[in-house]
Amino acid sequence: MIPPMVPNPPSILADAATLLALAALAAAALRDVACREIPNPIAATVALVGLARQVVNGAPLPALVAAGCVLLAATLLWSRGLLGGGDVKLLTAASVLVPVASVPALLLATALAGGLLAGLHMMLRRRLGAFAPAPSRGRLPRILRCEAWRIRRGAPLPYGVAIAAGTVFVMTRQGG
Repeated sequence: MIPPMVPNPPSILADAATLLALAALAAAALRDVACREIPNPIAATVALVGLARQVVNGAPLPALVAAGCVLLAATLLWSRGLLGGGDVKLLTAASVLVPVASVPALLLATALAGGLLAGLHMMLRRRLGAFAPAPSRGRLPRILRCEAWRIRRGAPLPYGVAIAAGTVFVMTRQGG
């Protein structure tokens, strides 16, 4: 018997979708740190990959209902100034990415990651004080200088980092 050319194609497609989702989450986190924005195409990529995963698993409707609930709750937080618009989009998209039963774990993991991020910012705010990084060329040093400036002034957190971290945590705990 000749072995198939592609070993278990559904598994490879699921792995490719997971890698695409992880890349989009990393891009969202990096963009949020650099610019304090999460572009619509990144959130849309996460949502579409999540929807594809839900269709393959046979549960797109419950996933969309759960995402709608997350959207309503996150929009309420946005209306009170507690979340940014990009954070609302990314959190809603991330809730489609994980199984419906894992959405509460996603919200908890995101909140815990946000708490760690806030603690890090508070610690750095005290340590940075009047420190100003030396000017240097390149995108990364510029982003770090901007972030140090934001931290010293108590600017809002790049919560996309917490959303991405919480999502990755839940995805890895459930095996992808």
